[in-house]
Amino acid sequence: MPNETLTVTDNRTGLNYTLPLFRGNIRATDLRQIRTGPDDFGVMSYDPAFLNTACCQSSITYIDGDKGVLCYRGYPIEALAETCSFLEVAHLLLFGHLPEADELKDWDDKIRQHALVHENVKKFMDGFHHDAHPMGMLVSTLAALSTFYPSARHVKDPGERDLQVLRLVAKVPTIAAYAYRHSLGLPYVYPDDTLGYAENFMSMLWKRTELKYNVNPVLAKALNILFILHADHEQNCGTTAMRSVGSSLPDPYVTAAAAAAALSGPLHGGANEEVLHMLDEIGSVENIPAYIAKVKAGEFRLMGFGHRVYKNYDPRARIIKQTAEQVFAISGRNPKLDIALELEKIALEDPYFVQRKLYPNVDFYSGIIYQAMGFSTDMFTVLFAIPRMVGWLAQWQEMLEDSEQKIARPRQIYVGETQPAPVGV
Repeated sequence: MPNETLTVTDNRTGLNYTLPLFRGNIRATDLRQIRTGPDDFGVMSYDPAFLNTACCQSSITYIDGDKGVLCYRGYPIEALAETCSFLEVAHLLLFGHLPEADELKDWDDKIRQHALVHENVKKFMDGFHHDAHPMGMLVSTLAALSTFYPSARHVKDPGERDLQVLRLVAKVPTIAAYAYRHSLGLPYVYPDDTLGYAENFMSMLWKRTELKYNVNPVLAKALNILFILHADHEQNCGTTAMRSVGSSLPDPYVTAAAAAAALSGPLHGGANEEVLHMLDEIGSVENIPAYIAKVKAGEFRLMGFGHRVYKNYDPRARIIKQTAEQVFAISGRNPKLDIALELEKIALEDPYFVQRKLYPNVDFYSGIIYQAMGFSTDMFTVLFAIPRMVGWLAQWQEMLEDSEQKIARPRQIYVGETQPAPVGV
């Protein structure tokens, strides 16, 4: 349309510039034409932490933060969590459509086939200290897989990409379970190809001497839902790392290791652990008003509330809240849930939090569920990484197929000396 432009006046020179809009946005490189003279580099956009900068076009995940909407490939997260298995959602994210019955069987069969890891991977993991953090083991082992599959470096070959995607989706639960067993000093449990994705993961985690692990269907369904909710979430820190590192065309194993390293930070994947620490600190429902008062006084933040994107109730939090009740019906009610429910009730009614749009996010209830299922807090980020691997790989493939993408190389605004004192003076 002819009016899809912006007119910018440079008050330094009095010149006007017409900038075309691309899907309602301006291209940052169009700002370069705004100069004060021939030696001027041109105007850049300055945006620490990418608060208002789009780094790509994507058709994978849609978020409307003001309305609290999350969709994968156009499907609302609520519908997917209610009706689909995680592998169906993984197929949707990776291949663009929900699988037909024959496609799902083929996809499921291939995942089961590739769930085993090379025996030398176990030897590699045995080299970690007994108290190594499971996330550190996961990051390191993901990078090490690069040496097991040297052909994975051919990232422009669609067939090679498909094979490595399959391997990563299949093997990450195995590596995660091995890291968990290592931390407990227990022998590793091989994948069971008669079990589904979540059920097999539970078997590798918790099987002892029994011939067959008896999977609790309620807990398996809860884990399946948690995996679906965490599968992708647009251009967050870990996904941006996947795209940025992947833009230099390394193999997907080291690229995924970089994304997992980003996820390992407490501001990203470790947020639900911080929620549990907060609930422990509160201690009981009676202590909530005093705790809220300290939050308002600026002494600390209310963990699990608010989100960079969502300015409404995180749709994933609603689903997890329902799932928590189902899990506690099996595991027994954790007093932390009562504290969480009352804390949420007060925060949603208090003008201080309402005005700031501090609604519960996905981390508020997920840690409580993981703890009820028997996971230690140091496994929480690993549990996040298993389903997010699907999102990372979907974003990575999309990036590789985007003709506009080049190696990531942000600009900077230099603020150091330009005319330092002579050396030796």
